[in-house]
Amino acid sequence: MTPRLHTTGPPSPFRSKRSKSRIDIDQDRRVVTAIYIRVSSVQQVIFGNSLEAQAELLLKFCEATGRTVFRVYEDRGISGKSAENRPGLQRLICDAREGHFNEVLVWKISRLARNNLEFLTLTEEWKGLGIFFHSYSEQLDMSTFQGKMMASIMGTLNEMERESILENAELGIHQRVSEGGHMSKPPIGYRLRSNQTSGRKQAGTVEIEPTEAALVQRMFQQFASGHGYRYIANGLNRSGYRTKKGNPFSTCAVKDILDNPFYIGKIRYGRFINWNEQRRKGKNDEPVIADGQHPPIIEQALWDKVQFLRQKKSHLSVKKYQGDFLLTGLLRCPQCGSAMTASRTNNKDKNGNLVIRLYYSCSAMRSKGSSVCSANSVRKAEAEQYVFDRLKEVIDKPHILRGILQNVNARRKGGSGSLRQELITLTAKLEDNSVKRQRYMELFETEDFDKEMFSRRLNELEEEFSELDYRRVQLVRELERSGGEPIDYDTLRTLIGHLEGLLRLSDTEQRKTLLRMMVKKITIGPDKRIDRIELAFDEESQEHFLNAAPSGVNAPEGAFSLKGGETLKGGVTVVI
Repeated sequence: MTPRLHTTGPPSPFRSKRSKSRIDIDQDRRVVTAIYIRVSSVQQVIFGNSLEAQAELLLKFCEATGRTVFRVYEDRGISGKSAENRPGLQRLICDAREGHFNEVLVWKISRLARNNLEFLTLTEEWKGLGIFFHSYSEQLDMSTFQGKMMASIMGTLNEMERESILENAELGIHQRVSEGGHMSKPPIGYRLRSNQTSGRKQAGTVEIEPTEAALVQRMFQQFASGHGYRYIANGLNRSGYRTKKGNPFSTCAVKDILDNPFYIGKIRYGRFINWNEQRRKGKNDEPVIADGQHPPIIEQALWDKVQFLRQKKSHLSVKKYQGDFLLTGLLRCPQCGSAMTASRTNNKDKNGNLVIRLYYSCSAMRSKGSSVCSANSVRKAEAEQYVFDRLKEVIDKPHILRGILQNVNARRKGGSGSLRQELITLTAKLEDNSVKRQRYMELFETEDFDKEMFSRRLNELEEEFSELDYRRVQLVRELERSGGEPIDYDTLRTLIGHLEGLLRLSDTEQRKTLLRMMVKKITIGPDKRIDRIELAFDEESQEHFLNAAPSGVNAPEGAFSLKGGETLKGGVTVVI
């Protein structure tokens, strides 16, 4: 006898209210269980087979105790630090709010969370939903005060254990770096060294890749000769060269290469502190740098010259653009679709006076050079004024607004068909991804299987699954909105009228906030004129811009205190 599996379609999006499908525990005393299993690293997936062991143990427990298993949720090779980055747990939380089960079962508390606050938050939410939390190993009764206290203590101990593991791992990495060991993928100019006997790639041992090394030497020599980052990136792109990921070279990519001591035979570790939280803002001024075991590509003299020039350039005064660019990132290049960013030209008039002209130009061209795209510049003042004038025109001329309204309601009525088809296709891709991951796990049993390749491919499949699942949740939400009632003329006029009025009364910083909140994108035609402004009114943005705190600068009641009109349920996209 095997446990009964409760099957449903794709998991539903988060909802705060109880759905009609919620299990009524008072009327139905069945224990419907959601099993959650997790391992924290790819190495555990490969060598420990821990997921399968957890699943087998918990399924047998459910069978022995007469529980009905709704679904087994899993996260492979993902840390327990945060719930946000675990797609399996996110789907469990989603289904819990939909009321598909009345118990969550884990092998150990540490599998659910290694953060005590997060653990208590999850279990308290489930308690409010009538869902019992059960840990197989700890056997805690969360319905009693003593059980809660013990769970809190164990959660704290799990958090301490995680910090201890991180500290030990950090010591191991420092030791390996101090011995010259390489800890990550080799940068451009290098490749992993192959084993002479088996032909497999050896992690941590690198050798020079001649073609790429020549590109690296070219970058250093050009910069030492006085050329800038954009000149170097543009030259590489014109010649058809690409980064290791197959992307065109950008100025940032060139900077990172010129800044990397790996090219003079050094190992650098700890460039950023607390990367998961701060990203590039957490730059470490004193990273660990040690002699490596790999051959250098750049001579020390050339390296020193380049670093000297980079330091001198970094101390040059930064020229600030006059005025504020309200549409940066909202305007889209007519040629490649990239965001348009601030630019300017300096000229002199017939009297010799300096004339500064401000524009929006393609960010891809400015970053990667003219071989990728053209500038497609539009004047700043004209573009911004057109947006404001167009909003006022729509409000002042009812026939224009009625035409827009007709298009909006037609899309709301007929747009759900394509969304449903995309959801069907996406669901099939998710299933295919799951099958592929399972096959890779089975292939591991082959003796001559390349574990390094397996690890890399498994990570790729996990990333693909997360992206597909994120899009699936978006589609479900869009389907819910597209099935709404038609919008009436007064509601749409109120929405656009509020936005136009707020922009007119607000100061510059408030205008930036409003535009980024309400404008999805602005496209430019081949004639370099704005041809489409796409506004997105969702429930959250409506609430913010209708009810935000008043500024009191341009109007007695405050620019953000305009009232009137109900919040449009579900939101709407409007093209003007």
